[in-house]
Amino acid sequence: MSTPVPPSWPHCADGAAPADPVGCRGIRVPGHTLCLAHLTDADRDSYLVSLAPGAKIDHRGTTFTDTLLTALQDALHDTATGIIRFGDAQFEFATFEGGAQFVAVTFEGGAQFNHTTFEGDAQFESAIFKGDAQFMGATFEGDASFVAATFESYARFVFATFCGARFTRSIFGGIAQFMGATFVDAAHFPDATFKRKVSFEYATFNRSAWFRAATFEGDIDFEYATFERSAWFGEATFERAGLFGPLVCAGQIVLSGASFGGPAILEFVARHVECYRTRWAATAEIRLRYTTVDFAHAVFEYPLTIAAEPDPFLTSDGEQLTEDAFAGAPSPSVRLASLRGVDAAHLVLADVDLSPCLFTGAVHLDQLRLEGACTFDTAPSPAGRQRWSPVRFTDRRVLAEEHHWRAGRPGAVRGWNVGVFGAGRVGPLQLAPVYRALRKAFEDGKHEPGAADFYYGEMEMRRHADDIPRAERWLLTAYWALSGYGLRASRALAWLGAGMLLTIGLLMAFGIAQDTPKQTATGTVPPGGGTVTFEIDKDDPKNPTSDRFTGERFEKALNVTLNSVVFRSSGQDLTTAGTYIEMASRLTEPVLLGLAVLAIRNRVKR
Repeated sequence: MSTPVPPSWPHCADGAAPADPVGCRGIRVPGHTLCLAHLTDADRDSYLVSLAPGAKIDHRGTTFTDTLLTALQDALHDTATGIIRFGDAQFEFATFEGGAQFVAVTFEGGAQFNHTTFEGDAQFESAIFKGDAQFMGATFEGDASFVAATFESYARFVFATFCGARFTRSIFGGIAQFMGATFVDAAHFPDATFKRKVSFEYATFNRSAWFRAATFEGDIDFEYATFERSAWFGEATFERAGLFGPLVCAGQIVLSGASFGGPAILEFVARHVECYRTRWAATAEIRLRYTTVDFAHAVFEYPLTIAAEPDPFLTSDGEQLTEDAFAGAPSPSVRLASLRGVDAAHLVLADVDLSPCLFTGAVHLDQLRLEGACTFDTAPSPAGRQRWSPVRFTDRRVLAEEHHWRAGRPGAVRGWNVGVFGAGRVGPLQLAPVYRALRKAFEDGKHEPGAADFYYGEMEMRRHADDIPRAERWLLTAYWALSGYGLRASRALAWLGAGMLLTIGLLMAFGIAQDTPKQTATGTVPPGGGTVTFEIDKDDPKNPTSDRFTGERFEKALNVTLNSVVFRSSGQDLTTAGTYIEMASRLTEPVLLGLAVLAIRNRVKR
């Protein structure tokens, strides 16, 4: 067993024994050999009477009871102002057995509470720290309340342990350091003001952390901070955030209503980030992992980027950020939940999953920039339904809101996703302009195949909209059925093949003449000789009566049909019905061929 190390100051040593040769570690009261806790009543009273408001005190290592602390504060009570005033106050390694009541106390010099143990509640409400406030390594076993406290100089809570922390409406006039601090219970900083830099580097929040309506006027440092629950920064003000993170939050980070006054880089590993009505007054970059982010009604006038970070974040010292809370997650992908109400003119999305994103209500979507592998939802595949079902959906990029609309229709086909709570109800009238704007964004990005998918979605919404005339709806339905709006070559080729087969069948049955009509020449020889005039005539083609479906007739019908596809006449002898069949074929089949060529062009266009 190691020998206890005595403190660096002359200590009381009361209760020293072979098992504990150091004894009481409390510093000796000047002029005495014992600490304040072990002085006789007469000596203690004599010492306390000698103190005046604002006096310098030194009670390092001393154990305070409620009664002893009250007696010390009574000696420092200024009767003229009614305020308890400490000068330089040294309570390092002290122990407060009961509640530590420092309500409305003024520390005119430095306040040293390093490695102090507060076994009960520590009450510092409305306290004023005019000098440095040192709580490094302090342990708060009860609630620590600094509500409306004012720290005019440095405030250091480095490696402090809080079972419950309340800094509501506190004002930190100097640098505030909470590096390595541990908050066992919820940490409350609502309406707090940090006038200079605040650091929560390596801090651990075991429960939720509340910074609602807090004001950060200087730099912030949450590097390597860990939030095991949620972090609430709603309505907070970041006048110059700089680099915010990287940090890990196992719950959600709420930035709704927050305001960023300067350029900011946010690096979060979190399950959910909420930026509802967040305001950005300068450029910003939000780099995320494992996150679903809600950006509804966010306001920004400068370029803003939301990007998925493929690799773990690195700290300033080059170490990888630990992501133990996300060890079971399948991938570090980033999902965007909503862009409703956003002006997307300056928004850049990089490698973001947009399959759940709600777009209706956003403006300037045609100026949205999509970089990297931004993915959308797709139409249901046949694998998700019974394979004998005649209903099939062509694979294409589909907005989440179209999924919700189709899933809510009577007789909806299985496979369309039902809308989540709060998604609202939108229909083709609202979705058509969204598809149109995103098509323009893809076209400006030279992504023609992607633009084709959104053109298909736009036409689908137009076809189902309630504000178009019936004749236009029929025209769009025919365009969709024949070629998928000029985007589905297989559909056009299938119709072309069917039309050719029908044409061949009709020609063999009714269009090819029974026999090739023969030509005859007739003339009259004038008496006495002279010029003979011949009249050449040809028999009318005769309708077939038997043996209509022969190889010879098939060959002739195929020749007529193939020539019709390329809008040429075959020169075959046809019946009257065959002539009309050929005319219909020459009109429809080249159109179908053209639609197939157009569809192929739209899918491979650069």
